Amino acid sequence: MTSKTDESTSPETVAPQAPPVPVVNKVTSEDISDSLKAGFADFLARPVMSGFFGLFYALFGILFVWSLVSLGKIWMVIPAVVGFPLVAPFAAAGLYEMSRRLEKGESFGWSEILTVMANQRKREMGWMAFVTLFIFWVWVYQVRLWLAIILQDASFSDFDGFMQIVFSTPEGWTFLAIGTLAGAVLSAVLFSVTVVAMPILLDREIDFVTAMLTSVRVVTENPVVMLGWAAIISVTMLLSMVPAFLGLIFTLPILGHTTWHLYQRAVAPIDA
Repeated sequence: MTSKTDESTSPETVAPQAPPVPVVNKVTSEDISDSLKAGFADFLARPVMSGFFGLFYALFGILFVWSLVSLGKIWMVIPAVVGFPLVAPFAAAGLYEMSRRLEKGESFGWSEILTVMANQRKREMGWMAFVTLFIFWVWVYQVRLWLAIILQDASFSDFDGFMQIVFSTPEGWTFLAIGTLAGAVLSAVLFSVTVVAMPILLDREIDFVTAMLTSVRVVTENPVVMLGWAAIISVTMLLSMVPAFLGLIFTLPILGHTTWHLYQRAVAPIDA
């Protein structure tokens, strides 16, 4: 005869244990430097595959801007180009997986990496993609709002006309100042919630909210160092887009691989 006590402790009635909350480490400028070296080494280890992700991202950017110009959405070109790096963390998912396998000494080919990326749609990565694209959407349409409020009487039918109004009139300067401030706030929010969230979702079985909170904790507990990392990303990405986005073929993979190694330093291993 089985007692009630035995029934209450049977394996079937034990609630599943929630995964432990990730432990956040202190990081230094040396961690940034070491991560960059490791990221560059990963790029050199598999340059063709790494460059593929950069090329795909660059071609998408070129197509995106060309579509805006073709559709007559001239006003969207600048916010689209400036905001384009915001979606880079999601675009670099395959690079994180490459770095993970290189770090463990595992062999891999195209099918293994692309399969892992495809499988992310069944996990929490899809929700992070939604968050990323939503903030990018807010970024673009807040620019549209300030454009309507500040440059309401201005007219421009081509990109040169738009640039002239924005950079040579008091209204344009006001538009740039307010748009830059609003963009900086949105960029800071997105950077904070994604800087290690994407790698940790690829690496561990946790929910996207925990991943975002962990990412925010990494930033708040290492504000100066992470601000420096954000500056490196922003400047590198924007400069890479100057030659028709083509610089991204090299810089996106290196930054993506680097992000993986920085995540490894910023978040303690599960068994630590």
